[in-house]
Amino acid sequence: MDWKNLCILIVVINALGMVAACQNSQILTEADNSIPDITATRVEPTAVPTTEPTPTPNPAIAPLPERSGPRTQTSGAVPHVQIGVEPVTTVNDELFRRAFALPGVEDRPTIVSLPGARGMWLSDDISLAHPEAIVSGREFAHIHPDGSLHAPLPYERALEVAEKGWGERHPWADERDGWDGLVMLFTPQSMSELDIIFQLIVESYNHVTGRTIQASDF
Repeated sequence: MDWKNLCILIVVINALGMVAACQNSQILTEADNSIPDITATRVEPTAVPTTEPTPTPNPAIAPLPERSGPRTQTSGAVPHVQIGVEPVTTVNDELFRRAFALPGVEDRPTIVSLPGARGMWLSDDISLAHPEAIVSGREFAHIHPDGSLHAPLPYERALEVAEKGWGERHPWADERDGWDGLVMLFTPQSMSELDIIFQLIVESYNHVTGRTIQASDF
C-alpha cells in the first residue's frame, strides 16, 4: 500500500470512530432521560385521616362550698345520728322525691339503720362497680326521718364533705375495705342546700354503679 492510500485509510478509520462515539453518547443521554429524577418528583405521603375517639361525658365534680351556720352536732358513735335537728317539711319531701327518682332505686325499709329510715335499694338489673362500698344487700344508702342520710362516696370527696361542713365520715368508715368514703350527710335546711346534698347523693349512686348520671336531670 502506497503512502497516499494509507493516509486515506487512517482518515476513514478516525471518522468511523467519531461516528460511533457520537452514537454512544446519544444512547447514554436518552437512557439518563428515561430515569426519573427522584429529587424532583418526590411524592409526599398521603395523610391518613384519623378519627378521634369520642370521650365519654362525665359529670363535672365541682368543689363544694363552705356550709354556712354552726356545725351540726352528732352522736359521734353508732347509732350515728344528728342531735337537735328538725327538717323543713317542703325540703324533706323534695329530698325523698329526688332520691327515689334515680334510675333503678327502690324505696324499701332499711336493713341497716334504725326503724323509720328508708333504704335506697338498687334493683337487680343495676350493675355494681363498687359493691364493697355497700354495707349490706343492695341498699347503697338510706335516709333517716330527719332528712340526714348515710351514703358512700369516693374517699377524697368524703374528706371534702367533712371539711366543708356538709357531713361527716361514719364512725366505722375505717373498719372495712370499701367503707372509707362512708359519710352521713346532714339534713338540708333549704332548697339551695338540698341541691348540694342531692348532688352528693348522685355522686354516691355513680360511685357504686359506675354510671355518670347528672343531678340536673332530676
